[in-house]
Amino acid sequence: MDWQGLIRSGLHGLRLTPAQFWALTPAELQIMLGVGQVNMPLGRAGLEGLLRNFPDTGKGVTDERDR
Repeated sequence: MDWQGLIRSGLHGLRLTPAQFWALTPAELQIMLGVGQVNMPLGRAGLEGLLRNFPDTGKGVTDERDR
């Protein structure tokens, strides 16, 4: 990883303070710099996969109608 280039881009290019720079995640820094992979919206197959892997159990799930 090109830390020198990333630090230069963050501090000089984006004018972040050192504290702001080091508080960022690598993904946040990439977004701010306009680089990296653009995530596509979640499609039906992806949603079904999430529902299969992480089913709602009812425990801790609230609905406005339940109040």
